[in-house]
Amino acid sequence: MKSFKPVALAAALATTALAGAPAHAQAPQALKEEVAVAVEAQRKQIQVMVDEIYSFAEPGFQEVKTSEYLTGILEKNGFKVERGVAGIPTAFTATWGTEGPKIALGSDIDGLLGVSQMPGVAEMKPLTEDAPGHGEGHNSGMPLMVAAALAAKQVMIKHGLKGRLMLWPGVAEELLGSKAYYVRAGMFKDVDASIFAHVYTSFSTGWGDLGLTGMISVEYEWKGRTAHAAGKPWEGRSALDAAELMDVMWNFRREHLPPTQRSHNVITNGGGQPNVVPDRASSWYYFREKDFASLRNLYEIGNQISEAAAMATGTTVSRKVLGFAAPNVGNKPLAEALYANIETVGMPQWSAADQAFARAVQVKNHLKVEPLAAKVGPLSTPELRGGASMGGSDDIGDVMWTVPTVTIGYPANIPNVIFHHATAGMAMATPIAHKGTLVGAKAVAMTILDLVTTPQLITDAKAWMKDVQLKDQKYDPLIAPTDMPAIDRNARIMAQMRPTMQRYYYNPKAYDSYLKQLGVDYEAAGRDQSSAGK
Repeated sequence: MKSFKPVALAAALATTALAGAPAHAQAPQALKEEVAVAVEAQRKQIQVMVDEIYSFAEPGFQEVKTSEYLTGILEKNGFKVERGVAGIPTAFTATWGTEGPKIALGSDIDGLLGVSQMPGVAEMKPLTEDAPGHGEGHNSGMPLMVAAALAAKQVMIKHGLKGRLMLWPGVAEELLGSKAYYVRAGMFKDVDASIFAHVYTSFSTGWGDLGLTGMISVEYEWKGRTAHAAGKPWEGRSALDAAELMDVMWNFRREHLPPTQRSHNVITNGGGQPNVVPDRASSWYYFREKDFASLRNLYEIGNQISEAAAMATGTTVSRKVLGFAAPNVGNKPLAEALYANIETVGMPQWSAADQAFARAVQVKNHLKVEPLAAKVGPLSTPELRGGASMGGSDDIGDVMWTVPTVTIGYPANIPNVIFHHATAGMAMATPIAHKGTLVGAKAVAMTILDLVTTPQLITDAKAWMKDVQLKDQKYDPLIAPTDMPAIDRNARIMAQMRPTMQRYYYNPKAYDSYLKQLGVDYEAAGRDQSSAGK
């Protein structure tokens, strides 16, 4: 980035402050250089935050240590914290500022069940057998946002810039369990613009339909009557039969559903033992579609089939919505502003050890070999994507249909790793994750300054949302007023696992990095394992 003299910066800020002055296309470049330096000063703190949250590895709705850790940092830095928002114990908002545009800054914090992984090791090696882990890198997003917010706050105070910052965590994103409830609770009612961060292997952003489907998560429960399965089975009414029958009927119906739909299920309760006719059984379904109307139709078909299964087996059925996600739409003006800052920041400077470790992970796990990216990715547009769908879902969509929102993908992981798998955790407490999070924080901090110094950017973002995004579709969440967040999910698992997992919590006072605490030689890991794979 270019260097600016103090006189030039003062002149630029004076121009910004003039009443009636034309709106800037973006914040003065000198301010951006200053905020990037402020983020760079947090390089060590970013590493500590990324490593510490990786070590907590808490699954959805059980992010207790993670939430305590983040709110502690934010409170120490002058943010006002509200805990337990939307009835979710691990959710919070942390706000700073009293005047000016309100900018929401969020990222997910939950881990995944069964993907515990020792970082800096290129082969599958759990820290705790069968325990949760960060198999999608959700340990890095909030550190990025915290660093960006603290840097922006520092520059805003120094130069008298008005703006309000609100940080918030995506709780239980892997269950799509929180953001629709946040919206319903009014968390974003006075927000002017929203920036969201998600780990990726490239550095970019996008606008328009991002190819992430809408989804509803629902658990069906059937109730029947017990009986001796051999002595008098005719006296029983098998709830398990109903659950299995719904599975069969749904699979027959698939042939006659649009190819855009995705649906999958697991039986969460199939009874106690074979010689007792199960009087209770449950099956958990994810239904996904590309738009609100199609998703509602798919959900209604699922409900009809659940009732048909109950009728056929002499049982009754009830359902509980566990989560929801709206289709994802990125805001064009915000994406273009963010992308300009991504280009200014550029990619991390990868070391030979970083590249060697990335190759080792790919070779050892039979993944396509591809080096860590050297250039930022292109701005993702509808034309570039060509209507391609990613199939998956993210409940940031609910925020996207509420306030103008953009998502930054930052380069903190290795190309071609399998998300929701241990390979996606191997680099997430290594220099690869630390460097990728750092550049992401710089781009976000610069965009915050664009938003607080450029009223026209917020005006344009709101106009695009109103005139383009909301032209043909309106936000249509499938959660009813009686549906509540599934805050008991994963509680039993963590009660069992946490005593063992906490032995591996990172102690930054005793160790310079989590890898050193674990005795991992990062450079040797990449060198030895990549050589072994040739």
